[in-house]
Amino acid sequence: MTTAPPTRPESAVVARLSVLDRFLPIWIVVAMVVGLVLGRTVPGVDDALAAVEVGSVSLPIAVGLLLMMYPVLAKVRYTETSRITGDRRLLVASLVLNWLVGPALMFVLAWLLLPDLPEYRTGLIIVGLARCIAMVLIWNDLACGDREAAAVLVAINSVFQVVAFGALGWFYLQVLPGWLGLSTTSAEFSVGAIVTSVLVFLGIPLAAGFLTRTLGERARGRDWYEGTFLPRIAPLALYGLLFTIVVLFALQGDAITSRPLDVVRIALPLLSYFLVMFGVSWVAGSRLGLGYEKTATLSFTAAGNNFELAIAVAIGTFGVTSGQALAGVVGPLIEVPVLVGLVYVALWLRGRRTAPAGASA
Repeated sequence: MTTAPPTRPESAVVARLSVLDRFLPIWIVVAMVVGLVLGRTVPGVDDALAAVEVGSVSLPIAVGLLLMMYPVLAKVRYTETSRITGDRRLLVASLVLNWLVGPALMFVLAWLLLPDLPEYRTGLIIVGLARCIAMVLIWNDLACGDREAAAVLVAINSVFQVVAFGALGWFYLQVLPGWLGLSTTSAEFSVGAIVTSVLVFLGIPLAAGFLTRTLGERARGRDWYEGTFLPRIAPLALYGLLFTIVVLFALQGDAITSRPLDVVRIALPLLSYFLVMFGVSWVAGSRLGLGYEKTATLSFTAAGNNFELAIAVAIGTFGVTSGQALAGVVGPLIEVPVLVGLVYVALWLRGRRTAPAGASA
């Protein structure tokens, strides 16, 4: 009697992704191309986008950025933050990795690999400060991590970013480079501008997400909210991201086409960052004895970044045509395929843990 071959972990992972998420790198590339074509063929794009502004950000881009953030923050279970306090090892490890190791690692990689490109370097440092609160829930689920722990860590990171992002930006862009004898960000840089960007593009959708979940669950219950409402609004995040990318590349077309190797150079520290953070986090979780599920959660929440917030801060602080904004846009192009690959790595490591003694790897 013949039996059906077992399902490969890779096939299971891909099958569990939605069509939008499965081909996200392709959609991003398509959005980049569309933006470049628009920038080359449609005159007056700059004037049209700048016609109406919210602060220093054009209204269309502001709408796109807010759309990116809202569905993500509406997913967070804000009432469950107390559940993680039972395992202080996970909480402490997450805080250390996310708010000490991650930003410091990106700072080092940005300076080592982009010493001659200050705008891109600053953009990457901003990416390192934007801790993951978005697609980490997807990667964690695909890797069979602890879903409740992931939701709590996302909630903590969301609140912590509102409080700490501006101070960390000031430290890594001005104070620390000064201590090390390196060049600091230009005088045009303003900590107040970063704080304002965080309050607008994280604070507003954070408040909206909290109110949506609270009122939605109160009115219809959690099953309806998470099973019906969230799937309906989830695509808004991707639409907002793609719209923002189209606009950015329409405005940055000349710079990109004249310096294509810059995009490659931006990608190198990002790739190094994701791999190193995942590896360090996995070793830390294993040494702490957290078990597979919490180790996977710790690794993905530490390795991923909130590129939506990084893009918003870069645009709000340095302008839509800045190199900092371009560095933020390259982030998801690299992060998505790398973290999908790391899901496979995590599942392979789980298989190694559960394999019987003497079995082949």
